[in-house]
Amino acid sequence: MRDCRPVAAEPFEQVGGQLTVGQFGGAAGVVDLRDLSTLAEELKPDVVVTDETTYAGGFLSELKGIPLVWMATSVYTLSSRDTAPFGMGLRPSSSVLGRLRNRTLKWTADHVIMRELRRAADRMRGQVGLPPIGAGAFENVVRMPSLYLLGTVPSFEYPRSDLLPQTRFVGPLTGAATDAFEPPAWWGDLKAYSRVVHLTQGTVANEPERLLRPAIRALSGLDALIVVTTGVPPEQLDLGPLPDNVRVERFVPYHQLLPHADLLVTNGGYGGVTAALTNGVPLVVASATEDKNEVGAHVGWSGAGLHLKSGDDLERRLRAAVQRVLREPSFRARAQALGEEYRAHDGPRRAAELIEELAGGDGPDAAAPVRERPGRHA
Repeated sequence: MRDCRPVAAEPFEQVGGQLTVGQFGGAAGVVDLRDLSTLAEELKPDVVVTDETTYAGGFLSELKGIPLVWMATSVYTLSSRDTAPFGMGLRPSSSVLGRLRNRTLKWTADHVIMRELRRAADRMRGQVGLPPIGAGAFENVVRMPSLYLLGTVPSFEYPRSDLLPQTRFVGPLTGAATDAFEPPAWWGDLKAYSRVVHLTQGTVANEPERLLRPAIRALSGLDALIVVTTGVPPEQLDLGPLPDNVRVERFVPYHQLLPHADLLVTNGGYGGVTAALTNGVPLVVASATEDKNEVGAHVGWSGAGLHLKSGDDLERRLRAAVQRVLREPSFRARAQALGEEYRAHDGPRRAAELIEELAGGDGPDAAAPVRERPGRHA
């Protein structure tokens, strides 16, 4: 296999958690494709590796006949007869009524809610010289990959009778721990409290009133140390006066902090959820934007925590959820069971092995199937 150099291309953008037609059908994918095509002529790649929404990589794969690999950045995103459309946060169901629900919701999403997005995808494909794909929203942008690598384990993913055949569960895609860690001045407080709760809101959707402020208020009276990480300089967020049991840092490595934690309270960022479960830490997920509603639903379904959807009185609901997860041992037991499954995998190594097999011609058929409905959609 030839030497590989990573090349980044921008995925679609979101505003307020909603994808706009203008952004989805804009010129970014076309411009990225031009750049990637130039590099492909120079490097002659054996395989294209992208995330699920770097569409220029998918276009390049289709135009040049190069196998495509998706490295998942979230839970499984493709539609299924056994699940509601992605993003709704509903639990799976393969019963007769459940499949009727799923089919009805998918038709509504494809033909009403996201009809214009599907048309925008057709236009974008036309701009790069590709024909339309007769599939649902988001699945009509690029052809299915030759490999879909999920950075999780089967027990955290919904069971699907129609799972894409070239899907592989490789385990957590996390880096190795490093010894280069200088603990903050309060680090000794971790041993002074009987319980430690980690609170984080990630680095993108970090408006503090969405989670950080209400959670700090909710947990101020809890007999536990609350360790808050902000992802940005804390002074930018105006968190207000902090209770005595709260410590705030911009960043603390999960490898260092989570072994001490009894609970993670999060907005549902996939990396943080994966890190918590790898360490056997149960969760409370209060989701609002991007894919986080779906990640939170998976946490609730798995039994490793509770999922709080958007709504009023978040402070009260957070307090009750945290108290319940800390009080009922089933959540920690389930998180620890998942942790054993996660730690049995070497995600980065397995992903690399599968990609190299595909590049060498030993992996799944590079001509991956296309998910299409008969006929053109309206």
